[in-house]
Amino acid sequence: MVGPVRLLVVRLVTWNVNSVKQRLPRLLALLDRHDPDVVCLQETKVVDDDFPFEEIERVGYRARSFGQRSYNGVAILARAEPIEIARGFPGDPTPEACRVIAADVAGVHVVSVYGVNGKALDSPAYETKLAWFDAFTVWVGDRFDPAEPLVLAGDFNVAPDDRDVHDPELWRGKIHVSQPERDRVAALMDLGLSDLGRQAAGDVTGPFTWWDYRMGAFHRGWGLRIDLALATDPVASALISVEVDREERKPTAGEGKPSDHAPVVVTWA
Repeated sequence: MVGPVRLLVVRLVTWNVNSVKQRLPRLLALLDRHDPDVVCLQETKVVDDDFPFEEIERVGYRARSFGQRSYNGVAILARAEPIEIARGFPGDPTPEACRVIAADVAGVHVVSVYGVNGKALDSPAYETKLAWFDAFTVWVGDRFDPAEPLVLAGDFNVAPDDRDVHDPELWRGKIHVSQPERDRVAALMDLGLSDLGRQAAGDVTGPFTWWDYRMGAFHRGWGLRIDLALATDPVASALISVEVDREERKPTAGEGKPSDHAPVVVTWA
């Protein structure tokens, strides 16, 4: 009988930094504070030539970036050498946007994901969002074996159910919470993935990962859980904890303005 897989990656952070250049001091402090094995970044907003590879290497990490100027951009940072698998994926209806990068890190397949926002339910971007998730799910199903260690981590721009919304009735009929969006995340999970944040939290509301910059949303607790870590059983069965670093969302936590997202810290045995 084969025993459980021993993971060499035991801590992963996913964070929509909303500009890696603006948030670099905070990113370096986060690496020191949490000592992760892997970091998935979204909305880096820089071309690869401008990504801060040297600064990150000085603190012991190697990085792979798939970026563009001013918009989107994803990256994977790791202590072990990340062996790149893919930048983007076949069938992406937004091929001009840098939204997905995948790498093998110490035997774990890691995918940093920045899902399409969709803007509003009556916007053409909403239909693009649904088509993007459909194509992404096909690629994940074709490319990865659910029996192997796999983590999809990032800003999915979808709150999977009402427990992930501070006020479900207020958000009813709005972007991020519509049933077709949730159905797409459910279809992705049907490939053999577990939502690690929900697995750790149980049947409670939150914890939230994003708060609007406006109206004091963070301090009022008006948030959504849209930053997710989805994983196959070899990873999910070894889960210890999933925590949201709320301190990083506070202006007093580091140099400069915080991102509107807080980092999600996932730890395995």
